[in-house]
Amino acid sequence: MFFDTVSAAGIDDVRHYASNVFTANRTGYSLESRDVGVLVILRHNATPYGFNDAMWAKYGSVFTAEMKIADTKTNPANAGGESLDALSGQGALFGVCAMASGRFASLAARGSGVTVDAVLDELRKNLIRNAHMTPAGIVAVGRAQERGYAFGYAG
Repeated sequence: MFFDTVSAAGIDDVRHYASNVFTANRTGYSLESRDVGVLVILRHNATPYGFNDAMWAKYGSVFTAEMKIADTKTNPANAGGESLDALSGQGALFGVCAMASGRFASLAARGSGVTVDAVLDELRKNLIRNAHMTPAGIVAVGRAQERGYAFGYAG
């Protein structure tokens, strides 16, 4: 199963949906989490959720201004029982859009005296657990479907 999320609002849904996949497969089919494949694509304005707390501490005001959410210095998707980290612990994988990461890197670099490439490299090195940068989130969506993953949209 893979989930596509593009917004701050969608991140809460995707955490519930992915958690439900693990729970329902365990309770309904006696499958362990290692027997279930869950992939979450973080793209467009959901992309910053793919960065760890160090990046949120440094660039959180840039992320939140663009995403139109309350300013925070920690990754808000890593709070609570259905956090992205908890999902990682169950085996969920995350694809983080490189194109959107470039847009956020550009915003972070603006007026800072640091190049966009330097910020993007820093973001790449500070992904959440079980995350990989994908060339484009929408391409990862297509690749997952080519490989037989069922599609779930989380907004």
